[in-house]
Amino acid sequence: MAYEQYWAAIRRSKQPHNRADHLRRVATVLGLSPKARSRLEWFLWRESCHATVASTCRRFGVTPKTYHKWVKRFDEENLRTLEDVPPVPHQKRQKTYTPLQYERIVLLRRQFIRYGKEKLLIRYQEEYPTDGTLTVWRVQCIILAAKIYYHPAKHARTQAKRRRAQTKKRITELRIKPRQDFLFGMDTIVKYWQGKKRYIFTAIDRHAKLAFARMYPSKSSSNAAEFLKRLQLLTAGRIENIGHDNGSEFQGAFALACQKAEIPQYHSRPHTPKDNAVNERFNRTLQEEFLNLGNMTLDTDRFNHNLTEWLIEYNFRRPHATLGYVSPINFIYKHHRLLPMTPSDTLS
Repeated sequence: MAYEQYWAAIRRSKQPHNRADHLRRVATVLGLSPKARSRLEWFLWRESCHATVASTCRRFGVTPKTYHKWVKRFDEENLRTLEDVPPVPHQKRQKTYTPLQYERIVLLRRQFIRYGKEKLLIRYQEEYPTDGTLTVWRVQCIILAAKIYYHPAKHARTQAKRRRAQTKKRITELRIKPRQDFLFGMDTIVKYWQGKKRYIFTAIDRHAKLAFARMYPSKSSSNAAEFLKRLQLLTAGRIENIGHDNGSEFQGAFALACQKAEIPQYHSRPHTPKDNAVNERFNRTLQEEFLNLGNMTLDTDRFNHNLTEWLIEYNFRRPHATLGYVSPINFIYKHHRLLPMTPSDTLS
């Protein structure tokens, strides 16, 4: 049902209704996003509690500037005003080349298909010296509009890869907060053993150094999603963010699992191990203190059982220099009084 029809039906009805409940029902009918519904709750809570702007902002974790911005946009007759507005410019840039320039560049492009925009501009200036208005940028715009490429399929794959890369949130965008469960780093160790491959997924709390690992026969995204599910059980579902590299195992089913659990993914920059340095150091410790001591086997069940025993030692007893030479569990108990797991949970 459209919003206008719903609103008209409510007004025609003689039955009294609660204003806050009514607005929430309208938001449900309109299918507002979670962000828009959260903004609606700001105003409803302040009105119901007769609270100040400052106390409302503290309760919902927003700045007064943000609150006042949405107050100005809010229209009770049209709750869609609480939705995010895409930052589209009022005046879009128009084409700055002429139809004649377009035809000439297309002919040159087809004649010299391997030439880039700079070389095409030089040839254009040699062929048409009286036209001095064409620039490299305009040549590029004509090539994009005409879609004339030497390898069209390869170009399409390259553009798709660039678009995917632009949508990734980089770990440098996240403001790291020194608290438990705020950021878990994840990685995959590839082990070659007796002519076969095995993959060890690893994860560690960047602040408390609480670690978890498990071996799988492949590094599929479904296995990564299963690993994430176990990690959530061990942390009681308190993971706020996840950081990892750009591996294929962290896409597909894993990305869907993160989306379902409302856990943002942050990717490391290409060829930058320092973006996930804590996890890289844990991988080295696992290699030196577990794998190199004769614990490597192709039997995943046996390996994971032994690995669990080692993880108990690592998390509950092993002193960590960065934590003041106490174990992660003791550090968490001392500073947070909130234990994420017990030895019995780890063994399950």
